Amino acid sequence: MPFFSRIIFALVNRAARRGLEDPAARGKARTRSTGVRGETFAYWYLRRHGYVFIARNFTVAGMKGEIDLIGYDGDRLAFVEVKTRSGESAELARPEEAVTAEKRRALTRVARVFMSERRIPDSQCRYDVVAIESRPGSPPVVRLHKAAF
Repeated sequence: MPFFSRIIFALVNRAARRGLEDPAARGKARTRSTGVRGETFAYWYLRRHGYVFIARNFTVAGMKGEIDLIGYDGDRLAFVEVKTRSGESAELARPEEAVTAEKRRALTRVARVFMSERRIPDSQCRYDVVAIESRPGSPPVVRLHKAAF
């Protein structure tokens, strides 16, 4: 499986050489498409690094928050938040700065529901943040923060 992940990531990385932003999209659609592209890039980046995913974009009805990626890194369950910044916004602030205390609280509440629903025993878990900066005309810069909070 790692070989397959490496090949797919190489293809995704090649496609992202000019940035993750969709030049045809405008406004909120552009932000949304950049986020989806960033999550896809992060998924294959982490798969290449040995993560095995069990869920994507997990939400709970009536509860604020969404967990972008959930998977195992070895024997540890990792809840991964992906933050992507592109174009001018990538120059203004680092993506990981957007994971505020309120966002962390929401993610931990959703993670507890996930573990309860899936009947995952009190296994060791952690919260990772993948920060992606994508400037037009250059490949994305990825920073993985394991156990970010």
